[in-house]
Amino acid sequence: MNRNFRFLTYILLFSSIFYACKSSEKVSQGSNNSKNIELPNGETPSTNFPSKGLPSTPVTLPPLSYSMPEMPREFRGVWIATVANIDWPISGADSWEKKKADFIKLLDYYKGLNFNAVIVQVRAAGDAFYPSNYSPWSKYLTGKQGQAPQSPENPLTWMIKEAHDRGLEFHAWLNPYRATMDLKTEELSPNHDFNQHRDWMLKYGSKWYYDPGLPEVKNHLLAIIKEVVANYDIDAIHFDDYFYPYKEPRLDFPDKASYNKYKKSGQSIDDWRRQNVNDLIFALNNTIKATKPWVQFGISPFGVWRNQDKDPKGSPTQAGQTNYDDLYADVLLWMKNGWVDYMLPQLYWSMDHPLASYIKLADWWSNNSYNTNVYIGNGPYKVRADSDKAWENPNEITQQINYTRTLPNIEGNAFFSAKSLFLKNQDVAKIVNDQVYDTPTLPPFFQPKSTSIIENPVVLSVETNSKWTKIQMENPLDPAIRYAMVQGADQLNNLSTAEIHTVWVGGTRARGLEVSSLNTNYLAIRWIDHFGRIVQTQVFQTPKKSKP
Repeated sequence: MNRNFRFLTYILLFSSIFYACKSSEKVSQGSNNSKNIELPNGETPSTNFPSKGLPSTPVTLPPLSYSMPEMPREFRGVWIATVANIDWPISGADSWEKKKADFIKLLDYYKGLNFNAVIVQVRAAGDAFYPSNYSPWSKYLTGKQGQAPQSPENPLTWMIKEAHDRGLEFHAWLNPYRATMDLKTEELSPNHDFNQHRDWMLKYGSKWYYDPGLPEVKNHLLAIIKEVVANYDIDAIHFDDYFYPYKEPRLDFPDKASYNKYKKSGQSIDDWRRQNVNDLIFALNNTIKATKPWVQFGISPFGVWRNQDKDPKGSPTQAGQTNYDDLYADVLLWMKNGWVDYMLPQLYWSMDHPLASYIKLADWWSNNSYNTNVYIGNGPYKVRADSDKAWENPNEITQQINYTRTLPNIEGNAFFSAKSLFLKNQDVAKIVNDQVYDTPTLPPFFQPKSTSIIENPVVLSVETNSKWTKIQMENPLDPAIRYAMVQGADQLNNLSTAEIHTVWVGGTRARGLEVSSLNTNYLAIRWIDHFGRIVQTQVFQTPKKSKP
């Protein structure tokens, strides 16, 4: 009789354990880097977590009254050039899987150097790295212009997600006026604008350009930008220094017909050209902000606005060409009028270059920022590859970064281009990482043009095992929350320096987050909105458990 009773007891106990395991809470499946998002509508495939080591019931966590120190702010960007396959893809003929692997290597490398933004070229010359209603597929992506990539996913959507999964901002870099890279027009897709709108094209030197003076061209470019902003979770639209082309010796840009048709009475051709670019920048800013107010608009102009001998407000330089006089880009006007969110001048000279000193130009840009975020573009591609002997010094780049940090209105740097510190000059990259980029930072934030109210996140529970830590929210996250930065430590005073786990949510209304296992006494979460502002910082004492 006693034996039968014991047997029945074992059966009941086994059953209760079995059903408890079956009822364990479900969350979304993980990616390789263990950063997942649980969606409230159940669209993401889900699975049961193993019951081993899980708390039997969720633990509600009231936040502690502990204040985390402010995260430092500094823009640390790198240009990933796709034109002529400078940085990526290595070849348009590569398989999609190889292209993906190569892109991930770049992201992981710069994430490891504590960078926080990538500036990826998605339109090089009238083409696109994404499916477009206005531009053919780029030959630099697929090997042949107009040929779709052999990939199951949208390349741009994939690139953005991979950058965001690593906590990197994604700035979509487009070239507005360059239509071709050479005169081999027979290689262009039938859908390229050269074949669709020949009347928009002007031949100058060894390339074809869109005519900036045509209203149809401006409207076309606005549609292209709106397509990207509306359809992709980008953080910024980025233009480089190519507006009107750099001047060719003894060759005039052939836009007299449009000048004669559209000029105002008494307007010189130089002023008319500047007005064309000004009109585009003004309209682009309005288009971007009307579509997604949090998407930044940044421009990376040539490093010299005007030489001082042309204008007393100019820099003490002797540049052969300048933004205002040769490229017809009145970049100071754009900053004064608030048409751009950041300016990133390209100062690809050494500290004491006799014609264009990095020091003097950095000073000039700091003194002429007009309340616009200004970062400096640096040229590590010149290290050991330039006639200026200053670039033989592997510390040139760190000296430049350290100098710009002394200036009140310079808020970071970006580097051209990705391969210059990845495929070569890795000793320079190590010096940068050891001496100036030794800890992670956040990029600068931006204030919205109008007041925005964001619902503060409320953490309901934390569950953890040896592989993952899951954070459950009381309500779905406000769509204005862009990502969370999660840190864990056993001592409160170690939280701020602990490894950062980034979870990008980007308007998904996520109700749960997952990171690699923290299994620590304390947990800190910084919630960051679309504008880069820290909405809330929360610190919790967690149910730490020893796991087998």
